[in-house]
Amino acid sequence: MVLGVFIVYPLGRAVMLGRQRCNSSGTRCTTNGFGQYVDVFRSIEFQNAMFVSVKFALITVPLGLILGVGLAMLADKYLSGMAAFRTIFSSTIATSVAVASLMWLFLLQPSIGSLANVGWFKSIFPSVKDPGWLEDPGKALTAVAMSSVWAGLGFTFILVTASLQSIPRELHEAAAVDGASGTMRFWRITVPMLGPTLLFLVVALTTRAFQAYGEIDLLTNGGPGPDKPTTTLAYLAYGDTDVASDQGLQASAAVLIFVVLLALSGVQVAIFGRRLRGAT
Repeated sequence: MVLGVFIVYPLGRAVMLGRQRCNSSGTRCTTNGFGQYVDVFRSIEFQNAMFVSVKFALITVPLGLILGVGLAMLADKYLSGMAAFRTIFSSTIATSVAVASLMWLFLLQPSIGSLANVGWFKSIFPSVKDPGWLEDPGKALTAVAMSSVWAGLGFTFILVTASLQSIPRELHEAAAVDGASGTMRFWRITVPMLGPTLLFLVVALTTRAFQAYGEIDLLTNGGPGPDKPTTTLAYLAYGDTDVASDQGLQASAAVLIFVVLLALSGVQVAIFGRRLRGAT
């Protein structure tokens, strides 16, 4: 019952609404059929947003995984005071996207941003001040990605830390006795044992990247400039765009995002799942 009310019905309603074109107020709609999905998918706006979303995912997913695993490995050591570091590393999970985006806005805003006005940092990265990373079409997406990675780092850290603690210490001790180096133990023991967690994180982080909206709306508003270099699929559907002004087109874009994520998740599970089964 709950599944039908909150998932099946909204999805079905969106699919039916995606067949229509509506005026700005949504009071007058005409049915165009399912061919509208093909038209939206082939449109330049949707293709550009798809390309931006893929680039955004290629930045945030690998970087988020590397940082999350690295911090979790560091915090997995039995050292005094490590509990405080675990708390610090996981603290971003309690930070909303809006708060994280505003924090990065205060850091990167060219005129008053803390990071943008640090002398040594400006000398290394002049563009952080002029024109500013959030104002530079070539660097805006990377700047937004930094904010997204930081906001999601606590989630990755907690999951990897919990998975690391479930790995028997005897495996590492036996490998060390056999002469295996730390690097070999990491790739031959830790990574295979983390496989299911890493697979889940790849799918979850990819989904989050394709659904990125809040940080883009607050930091760049889909811009900068007419080329809209930070307009992702989610922002195309729900942001200040021509697609979002039409309920039918908006529903079409939202359903297509769902289909793209479903297909992408299936491919990821098939590829990495096969490797996991082979490793075990």
